[in-house]
Amino acid sequence: MEITEVRVKLTEAKRNRLQAFCSITIDNDFVVRDLKIIEGQKGAFVAMPSRKLTDRCSKCAGKNHMRASYCGECGARLDERRGLKNQDYSGGKIKLYADTAHPINSTCREYIQQRVLTAYKEELKKSAQPGYKPTKMTDEDIDYDEEYVEGNQEPRFGEGILP
Repeated sequence: MEITEVRVKLTEAKRNRLQAFCSITIDNDFVVRDLKIIEGQKGAFVAMPSRKLTDRCSKCAGKNHMRASYCGECGARLDERRGLKNQDYSGGKIKLYADTAHPINSTCREYIQQRVLTAYKEELKKSAQPGYKPTKMTDEDIDYDEEYVEGNQEPRFGEGILP
C-alpha cells in the first residue's frame, strides 16, 4: 500500500485540540476523508474518521446519540445505563464513537500517521508565509474519472430507459 496524496486543511481555532482535517489517497485508487489531526498531551496524532454511536428509543425506535437524555423523536426519557453495552475496554468509559475506516495493524497505522503528520507540518510552514491560501478540501476533489463518465454510453438516471 502506498499513500499517493495527502491533503491537509488547517483549522482556524488554534485553542482547540483539533488542528486540521485531512484526506489521504491510497494507490491513486481509494480516498479516505475526514481524518483529524489532534493535539494530544504527547503531541499531535491522527484520528481516523468516525461516526457517533446511536441506539434506538424503546418507545418509538427513533435513533438517538449515546449522550442524549431524551428521545429526539418522541421526547421519552432514555435509560441512562443504555451506553454500558458499548463500553470499551479502557477502563469503563462509554464508547461514543466508532471508526468508519481504520488500519488493522500497527505498521499501517504508523505509516499513515507519519505521512499525514509530515504533510501537516509542511502545511503549517506554508501557512506562515505571506499570501498563504489555505487548502480547500473541495477543490479538485473529484471522485470519478471524467473521461470514463463522458465515454460511457449507458443511460443516466432518468434518461431514455423507456421507448
